Amino acid sequence: MSRQILTNATVVLADEVRQKLAVLVEDGKIAALDPEHAGDAVVIDLQDHTLMPGMIDLHCDSLEKEVEPRPGVHFPFDFACAQADKRNASAGITTVFHALSFANRELGVRNNATAAALGRSIHAWQAHALVDNKFHARFEVTDITALPVLSALMEEGVIDLISFMDHSPGQGQFRDVESFRTYLSNVYKADDATLDEIMKQKVGAAEGALERMQQLAALAHAHGVAIASHDDDSATKVEVMRDLAATISEFPINLETAQAARSHGTATLFGAPNILRGKSQSGNMRALDAVLAGVADCLCGDYSPASLLPAAFKLPEIADISLANAVALVTRNPARAAGLYDRGVIAVGKRADLVAVRHLGGLPHADLVWSRGKLVLGASRVHH
Repeated sequence: MSRQILTNATVVLADEVRQKLAVLVEDGKIAALDPEHAGDAVVIDLQDHTLMPGMIDLHCDSLEKEVEPRPGVHFPFDFACAQADKRNASAGITTVFHALSFANRELGVRNNATAAALGRSIHAWQAHALVDNKFHARFEVTDITALPVLSALMEEGVIDLISFMDHSPGQGQFRDVESFRTYLSNVYKADDATLDEIMKQKVGAAEGALERMQQLAALAHAHGVAIASHDDDSATKVEVMRDLAATISEFPINLETAQAARSHGTATLFGAPNILRGKSQSGNMRALDAVLAGVADCLCGDYSPASLLPAAFKLPEIADISLANAVALVTRNPARAAGLYDRGVIAVGKRADLVAVRHLGGLPHADLVWSRGKLVLGASRVHH
């Protein structure tokens, strides 16, 4: 179906919601809104649906779980990429940045060799993919061994977004040293001596971290790769990251830091699971409070891509914002933050990445999903 006209839906545009606005799709792009003549286009009746842009998830950790669903149990990378691709399509996510951590001291898939191979697999699978799968490389800045690995991947052109994260105890996500120790103990089941060694090495490796970030930021700039910072905890850290040309502040931990990021023109990113659960998993700032304070620019799926759609539709009820503004948090705003100006809005000339949403049992579901004009998910019968 190279030419399709989607009719009778409630359509979410950039700044407003329109009833029964027809959308003409041709050659993978949005060709017209409410055209007088659709010619031989296939008519798809979307009565009782809300049509919105395909969602853009800047930070999705779930591919790691597709590879290693249980500790020490690993699936082939192509199989994992295929399953993640399907899950994102079914969630209404048409552009996903798979976040892979380069933190060589950590276990499982979070070591440099495994993360690099998995990142390359994302791009290899794209030839068969339903949606647009991208590679978000998360650099643990205290890992002194990751720089050459990430530099090589950058030169190969397989990294689409790089973020700088520092999980050293006493700052960022783990402001309390004991909370960091508890996290390591719960996740890696290590004994006290091993935990002491990990924490000691992290603190020592902080020296030289800025120089490593500067080298990678220069490479990112040269290759057109977007830059994000992770768990910013102060205006000072925001300024350091802004000097590195970061355009995204992931999970700022308090209101003051989020305000500082936005004052520098840096887009703030919060977790959609945080919206549904009503709290942060690490006890930091609630995403809802960021929305209420007007300092949230984007939402991401984080560890639950399926949470993105219901979070966006819940916000008009709990945060007194319009549906258009809520949808912008998962479409237009993340597209702009990552420099993807060809998508994220329903407008003439943009990619026809679209989601037809229907409510079932009070929950919004992605009923039909188009990626570049191709129907990649059809959960219900539609009238032609």
